[in-house]
Amino acid sequence: MPLNLPPARPRPANPASRTNAPQRSAWPDAVWALLIGTFAVRAAGFVYPYLAYFLTEHDAAAQTTLILALFGAGWLTGQVVCGALTDRIGRRATLVGAMATAAVVFPILAQSRTVAALAAASFVAGCVYDAPRPIVSAVIADTVPDEPTRARIAGWRHFAVNLGAATTGAVGGVLAAPLGLPALFFINAGVCGLFAVLAWIVLSPAPRASSARPQGNYRDAFGDVRLLLLWLASVCALVPVAALYSVLPVMMAVDGLPASAYGWSQAAGAAAVLVLSPALNGPLARRAAGASPMVGLLAAGSVLLGVGMGSAGFASTTVGYAAAVVLAVPGEIVLFVAAADILNRISPADARGLYAGIWGTTLAAAVLLAPLLAGWCLAAGGHLLVAAALTGCGLAGAAACLPLKALTHRTVPTSTP
Repeated sequence: MPLNLPPARPRPANPASRTNAPQRSAWPDAVWALLIGTFAVRAAGFVYPYLAYFLTEHDAAAQTTLILALFGAGWLTGQVVCGALTDRIGRRATLVGAMATAAVVFPILAQSRTVAALAAASFVAGCVYDAPRPIVSAVIADTVPDEPTRARIAGWRHFAVNLGAATTGAVGGVLAAPLGLPALFFINAGVCGLFAVLAWIVLSPAPRASSARPQGNYRDAFGDVRLLLLWLASVCALVPVAALYSVLPVMMAVDGLPASAYGWSQAAGAAAVLVLSPALNGPLARRAAGASPMVGLLAAGSVLLGVGMGSAGFASTTVGYAAAVVLAVPGEIVLFVAAADILNRISPADARGLYAGIWGTTLAAAVLLAPLLAGWCLAAGGHLLVAAALTGCGLAGAAACLPLKALTHRTVPTSTP
């Protein structure tokens, strides 16, 4: 495959670009609104983390792994499609359409009973469950001019996602028994509908399409070896992250722990995020002011994730599983900020949505692989084999960073006029 490396961008004539002091700029109102919306849909994102429990209550229990994998396949497809649509029809139209679709399909999933209906609804739900990710990434790249501020936003964005995930587990664990799991899916749908309205209000419509063909396209993106290496490293590193939402509840169920125990493990992760995110965001933003991207930190985050979530294979109690989640939190924070920094530096301005969508499939691919990996490991070797597999994924992600470092060591911070 030929290398498709764009010419190096000149260093901006800004004194701040020659120092390690991070530039500070005001966050645009649209970014604030999208971060709030991101937290809201994640906090109410009951569909995926409780889908396994939902399926065990129906005749599809034997096909739980398959249906979870279809959800992951939809997640992967949705990232690429939404990323491409973001560049073609605009940020607002894509986000509004995706969240409106979620508001319709999540209740359908809650009311489905046959395996065929559950499989179809699960795939479509997966397509739109994480649809805001590439769209919000593109808006941040459009409206924020410097890398340190982008890194800060990436850190707080990940903070919002993690805090939302912990809220999902804690609130879902409390509401699941009195309301039932289908009611949680309806709540998820309602919040997505509200996010669609918010996006319509705060985002500007796309400008009129010109007759010129967009420069960004699938062939150029998939020919960019840097993007492919970033994708590979991120998939390996994110399998342990996906395990937090798919493998962990299955392992806890095998150990006889209730859904509320999973909720407490998520709450423990939220506490760690509350403490560590503010402490790490400043140093990470200062690091983003440098001329080289955060490839080394990406590798470190991958190792921390593999070791942290791998330790869950040695747990059998709620406290043990919660400790594994806490151990993985620093690696997760570093990983997402570092990956966002690398992605911002290599993405062409006319293909930000596509690049973000392709990278967004890393979590989708991990969501697809994690339950399949867990199913095989649990059947072949039990919890200890799961521990070895998750640790190995983290180490493989770090190894993939070696050639990525060689290709990106001269990339300089970009700015948006």
